[in-house]
Amino acid sequence: MRIEEEIKQEEFSNPLQKAIINILFTASWISGEQNRALKPFGISWQQFNILRILRGQYPESVCVADIKERMIDKMSNVSRLVEKLYQKDLVTRETSKQDRRMVDIELTTRGLELLKEVDEVMEDQQKALLSANPEALLQLNDLLDQMRGC
Repeated sequence: MRIEEEIKQEEFSNPLQKAIINILFTASWISGEQNRALKPFGISWQQFNILRILRGQYPESVCVADIKERMIDKMSNVSRLVEKLYQKDLVTRETSKQDRRMVDIELTTRGLELLKEVDEVMEDQQKALLSANPEALLQLNDLLDQMRGC
């Protein structure tokens, strides 16, 4: 469905305004769909993002500041999200031996197992959300990178 139909707006001031609104609307739609896919696993999109960051460093630990720097959603309250993952036994927390002000976070075996389950669901869901051909996806990625000045 076209953005005009989705938000019930017949026209925009200019193509730039339409593009920005379309990107924001689409990002929100994708986020909602991904949260729905993650709900049966008891984690949010932001928590999934943290688990993936930790898996990328596994078996090494990562400090909270480094996790925050790598998050997709920079506004996330990483400490609160990590606490929820800790309560679910998906991560461990330990005061850094090098700097007592820092807390090192590490993925648990249970966290790794959950990620394996979630990966299958998320891959299927992502294919369903963006069912464009590979060339169109490459072009979309290039356009988005250009938009951010990369």
